Amino acid sequence: MEAKQKLLDKMKAAPKPDDPEMIAKRAEREAVARAREERRAERERLKREQEAQKAAQDAAEAEAAYAAEHAEQIAREAEEKARAERAVADMAAMKEKRDQRYAARKARR
Repeated sequence: MEAKQKLLDKMKAAPKPDDPEMIAKRAEREAVARAREERRAERERLKREQEAQKAAQDAAEAEAAYAAEHAEQIAREAEEKARAERAVADMAAMKEKRDQRYAARKARR
């Protein structure tokens, strides 16, 4: 019974929720919670900015790689076209020589 009475007395002596000290402690906890939330929001914002920056950088690198690859492909195609044109020109020259030999043979007869 005595222990129960001591417990009740202790509960009665505890500060009430409307006590100025309790109000100040509650306000301090709320301020700490707000500051913590602001820091978390700032970290999230920075993380999103970094992700956006990385995505933009990756896109630029991919575009540059595509452009370089495409430029190489265009150069290869131009080289192949020039090679084909030389082959056609060589064949035309060989045909011209052959025709000249044929014409010379005909002229001798």
